[in-house]
Amino acid sequence: MNEQEIWKNVLGDIELQISKPNFLTWFKNSKLLEINKKEGSVIIGLPNNFAKEWVKNRYHKIILTSIRNIDETIKHIDYAVISTQAKEKVGEIKNNLTDVQSTLLDIKINNKTNLNPKYTLKNFVVGSSNELAFAAVQAVIKNVGKKYNPLFIYGGVGLGKTHLLHATGNEIMSLYQNKINVLYVSSEKFVNDVVWALKNKRMEDIKNKYRNVDVLIVDDIQFIGGKTATEQEFFYTFNTLYENNKQIIISSDRPPGVLPTLEERLRSRFEGGMTVDITYPDYEMRLAILKAKVQNQGVIIENSILEQIALKVQRNIRELEGVLNKVIFYEQYKNQKITSKKLNEIINEVINSSPKITASDIINTVADFFEITPAEIINKSRKQGVVEPRQIVMYLMRDLLKMSFPQIGEKLGKRDHTTVIHAYEKISQQLVQDHDVGQKILVIKERLFK
Repeated sequence: MNEQEIWKNVLGDIELQISKPNFLTWFKNSKLLEINKKEGSVIIGLPNNFAKEWVKNRYHKIILTSIRNIDETIKHIDYAVISTQAKEKVGEIKNNLTDVQSTLLDIKINNKTNLNPKYTLKNFVVGSSNELAFAAVQAVIKNVGKKYNPLFIYGGVGLGKTHLLHATGNEIMSLYQNKINVLYVSSEKFVNDVVWALKNKRMEDIKNKYRNVDVLIVDDIQFIGGKTATEQEFFYTFNTLYENNKQIIISSDRPPGVLPTLEERLRSRFEGGMTVDITYPDYEMRLAILKAKVQNQGVIIENSILEQIALKVQRNIRELEGVLNKVIFYEQYKNQKITSKKLNEIINEVINSSPKITASDIINTVADFFEITPAEIINKSRKQGVVEPRQIVMYLMRDLLKMSFPQIGEKLGKRDHTTVIHAYEKISQQLVQDHDVGQKILVIKERLFK
């Protein structure tokens, strides 16, 4: 493989491991400038010094691992600013590299709407885990601003929320022939805009940008929680749009009722519309997703391989894609036939890429989720807001780490094992009866395994 093909595959691997905004910000204009197989080194080009230092300090390990998955002889990475001198240093860089990357990543974001046209309702696979959410967006598309307003979609990481949001915006733009103004924004972008406006005394610009649209789509709303100025601006934006029958579509990793840092007035606004969830896909849906991905990429993979992937990879769609991409890479670029043994190696590599968790990890993650301190979970406090997190910690230590009840009691302030048994049984029962508890534990587990 040449530099273009290698970097194409490396970028595809990195895209699965970091957030979409970070990927577009730091890797969109990156290039693989040189491979020196004799020295086992590569040179990666970034557009400026700031990007070079940021990528080097934040993403070096991910990049090295991804490159070594393709070529195990690579031991060292150098980073350079893409300039005339850099081009002279590494020799001729093919002019079509940027075009190849753009085709690969399909980065053709609409500058006006922020929508990615590659996400459509046609290539969104519908099954029992997301059919209610899909039906809700179809109703919204037919009656923009009049039905299910706001529409609040929640679910775990990698289950297709972002795809559905972009697809909804694209469908509205197509159906109404640009007569309806649509704006998609991540909560991270919204926060950054508010901070910039406050710093530069340009709040009017923010009001004009977000309050003069017909459809506002906000992804991962949970991240504005606790940011007072941002929540206040979003509250007023929300009210302005709602009072003028403008459509609001929001996504989150959990339902409004269990967003711990969100202001009550915002939470009540969210709960006043339609709330739908996207859950884990079942086997049939996972297999359908894999077949759709294969068809879209124009490759041929044996059905038995797809069935094995669908059977063994259950956590989320991103893991499915990660395994499938590696299978395609080995078959298409390394010309290796995928055996059962090799497939299991690939699956284990993707699924077990997360570090092993510890009891301390569980305590810290639960404390962070509920915005309390780890000490409050461990000590004897029985104040409101601490009992439930402590019981969830006990449940997760038993469920994930298979610790004995006495061991758990010892870890949590030398409590009696009967207290731990009671907590474990209580949370186990609530998982069946209380949907909100299930969502809390789902999000906590995803944070643990991230």
